[in-house]
Amino acid sequence: MKKVSASASNLKELIKHAIDDLEVTPEEYKNIMEHAHEDGHIDKEEQTLLSQFQSMISNGTIKRVRG
Repeated sequence: MKKVSASASNLKELIKHAIDDLEVTPEEYKNIMEHAHEDGHIDKEEQTLLSQFQSMISNGTIKRVRG
């Protein structure tokens, strides 16, 4: 079984925070996107996490709120 990258683990924690309170502020969203791109490569795990995150925003599970 392939080990999840450190950057994907950190990204997962940032997204988990947004899921826990069902809200994401512009600053949190920016941090998530910057973290995903900071190493210049979005690996498969990060891509999956970002896709699920975007889906949860699209279907209203997570609300984008003003900071």
